[in-house]
Amino acid sequence: MENPYAPIQAEVVDVIQENSAIKTLVLKPPKPIGFRPGQFVMVGMPGVGESPFGISSSAFEQDTFDISVQIQPHGKNTTALHNARPGDIAIVRGPLGNSYPMDYFKGREVYVVGGGVGMAPMRAVLLALLHEASQYKRIVLRYGARNPELRMYKDLCLSWETDPRIDVVYTVDVADESWRHNVGVVTTIMRETDIQDVPNAVAVGCGPPIMLRFMVPVLLKMGFKPEHIYFSMEKNMSCGVGMCGHCRIGTYYVCKDGPVFTYDQIRDFPDAWT
Repeated sequence: MENPYAPIQAEVVDVIQENSAIKTLVLKPPKPIGFRPGQFVMVGMPGVGESPFGISSSAFEQDTFDISVQIQPHGKNTTALHNARPGDIAIVRGPLGNSYPMDYFKGREVYVVGGGVGMAPMRAVLLALLHEASQYKRIVLRYGARNPELRMYKDLCLSWETDPRIDVVYTVDVADESWRHNVGVVTTIMRETDIQDVPNAVAVGCGPPIMLRFMVPVLLKMGFKPEHIYFSMEKNMSCGVGMCGHCRIGTYYVCKDGPVFTYDQIRDFPDAWT
């Protein structure tokens, strides 16, 4: 088994402008890194530093992998990654962390809720689900963004609107004249009727901590069991090896014990939602 903590070089083979703040980089390592949905990588440009990013591409296509980079004020590494061009070389460590139990999800309804840049790891989950769609009872997506321009993966989301394998509903906090879907935070499009067999269904979510905080009571009211609610927490990860302590949630280190947790694991830790 390769050492995931050892840095490798990966070529930037494509750069996709998702919106004004986010670009998706398609990276090609010398050989597949063997990632699973929910895992993350540490990526940086030589001599600049590194940052954690959830892998956003399909685990069934391993020759390359995608990361979606939101530029941060005064962020030297995110700025360097935003300035990357095809042919540039990035430094990668990973894959790191745990992953979603996709085999456990089989035969169940899977209720995916994404918000903002939290759609990045949800994209990896959805692509894996759709690759083997017949093995899941139903695939449901509820996705919200601040406004239409800040949505991610616009072409993919458009294609899902007519894909019979997935039930999608979209919303934005603030609409413009072009928007033809719902308006409101993502919890306003979560309905008890979305799922047919809630006791056996699983929910998967990623987004800002405040979004996850308000999602929980809605999911519980819908009837989801705490152990069937899965979140990609990605909270303040920095070193990726459990040494710096920035990502601690209660007794857990997100980079080592996560980033995927069930609500049952973290519900007693107030710092999970800040």
